[in-house]
Amino acid sequence: MHEPDAQTRELMLENEALRSRMAYLLEQAERNHAIMTRHQAFDLQIVGAGSFTELVSTIFCTLPLISELDVVTLSLVDPEADIYTVMHKLGVDYEELPNLLFCEHAEELGFTAPQGHLPRPVLGPYAPSRHAAMFPQPPKDLQSVALVPLLRNTRLIGSLNLGSADPNRFTSALGTDFIEHMGSIVAICLENVISNEMLKFIGLTDSLTGVYNRRYIDRRLVEEIARARRQGYRVSCMYIDIDHFKQVNDSMGHQGGDEVLREVANRIKAELRISDALARFGGEEFVVLLIDADLESASMVAQRIRASVALSPVHLNTGERVEVTVSIGVATLDDFERDHAIEGVAQDLVAQADTALYQAKANGRNRVVSLS
Repeated sequence: MHEPDAQTRELMLENEALRSRMAYLLEQAERNHAIMTRHQAFDLQIVGAGSFTELVSTIFCTLPLISELDVVTLSLVDPEADIYTVMHKLGVDYEELPNLLFCEHAEELGFTAPQGHLPRPVLGPYAPSRHAAMFPQPPKDLQSVALVPLLRNTRLIGSLNLGSADPNRFTSALGTDFIEHMGSIVAICLENVISNEMLKFIGLTDSLTGVYNRRYIDRRLVEEIARARRQGYRVSCMYIDIDHFKQVNDSMGHQGGDEVLREVANRIKAELRISDALARFGGEEFVVLLIDADLESASMVAQRIRASVALSPVHLNTGERVEVTVSIGVATLDDFERDHAIEGVAQDLVAQADTALYQAKANGRNRVVSLS
């Protein structure tokens, strides 16, 4: 056989190179298709998230897997801490979401853009001095990061922060169309779920006093008793009634009565911790749920509330002053009665506090009775 001439050998080498190139491109196309499929499933998953916790947890748990990332964090702009407060009151446990971050001003996110332009993703090597706020607990081998602005109607609502141990994963030369698309989906889902949670919160609050309503406290009691069973702490309940409130309404009118209700609610709330919950149970009655509080400590809080209300009169908008006192019943759940349904245990706890309240009123009002 004749040896192939130089031209034939060159054509053979070119064909081999083309086959290798085609195989590489096919492999990349298949990989990109797999990534795209996973991301489409991720998009559907976050679009279908029914709560703030579900959405954020999906971002933190799923995104690192499908995108082969070493860390994902989320920064939200929350000037008045409204999002943080409402989500906490709706039961979000921030200790379980260490990569969820809040900042007061959008400028803290570090994005810059020319006048009239929207901020773009920032990609490049990880620098602790610049990125510590976005990655407060970075993996030790973090090398490159992508900070993706979350925009809604040209407003910067947060930043999706992606980190990789691969120094070449995020570079300034990399195209950003894909992560910008992902950022836009995340931003839409965040805005929708936060709006829905805010509406839910409004539905669980009393429009007159601004504290929770009975529906909220009934639900929260069940959640806290279940959590207390698991973690072994005590839950206490106060039942509070404004003394002789009918006389206030009769003498000052319903507007004056409303002002008294609001002021009493504010004085009660001032004596509570952020973990506690205050609800208007109806009329002039309030219920307080104290987390991780035994009967002695709950009774001390009740005495502070009683004294705070009685200490100074309520000043009405008319210029009149009204002397107000409250009677308080306190009960504590020590034995969780694990064989009983939580809903029944919750109702019994409130009923015990109500019984103690009845004794306080029978004993002359403006006092605290603790049911041991």
